[in-house]
Amino acid sequence: MASASIPLKSSTLLTGLMIILVIEGLMRWVYPKVDLPALTVLGIGRLLQTVGLLWAVMRLQGGLDAIGVSPHTWRKGLLQGALWSAGFAVAGGLAMLLIYIAGESPTALLRSPLPSRTSDLILFFVVGGFFAPVAEEICFRGILYTYFRRWGILPALVGSTALFVLLHSVHGLPVTQIVGGVVFAAAFETSRNLMVPITIHILGNLALFSLSLPMLQG
Repeated sequence: MASASIPLKSSTLLTGLMIILVIEGLMRWVYPKVDLPALTVLGIGRLLQTVGLLWAVMRLQGGLDAIGVSPHTWRKGLLQGALWSAGFAVAGGLAMLLIYIAGESPTALLRSPLPSRTSDLILFFVVGGFFAPVAEEICFRGILYTYFRRWGILPALVGSTALFVLLHSVHGLPVTQIVGGVVFAAAFETSRNLMVPITIHILGNLALFSLSLPMLQG
């Protein structure tokens, strides 16, 4: 089991949140003024947020170990994340089979709204499949979960997952976001290696997007 707590300064949390809010505001201000696709602006914004958050942690905490993303842990984290994803895929496959047996369409429940143009589709996979998961895991698990962890596992799990769900635009019951938030937090808690939930998040998003491709063609 992971250590009881990781000290993350309040100044790190506040600086990280400020960086996120400022970049979000800039994205909203810039988008109407530039001739760029929304996904391009979003991708640039997520990349800037990633760099900004990592800078804040390094500057205020003295290194990336504080949020479990030190470069020497990346290889191990990628492997563990892949193993977690394989197990999650098996469980998801069984759940989809049960839904199908019950007479429902499992792919319809998991459908992601994909763009129809090939160039937009590629951009969607790159931004939604890579840039966004990295930025979100650094924010929600690396910074928020780590900060809340001083009060115990449950407050960290509930707090980081609730914010993860609230800041995603969803319709109806956000099952995917709730399950994802819990899984990502559990993976981080047991490994203290941020590359584990990052890998799970990336592979999970790519899998969900891929499942929607046949419906796009149809």
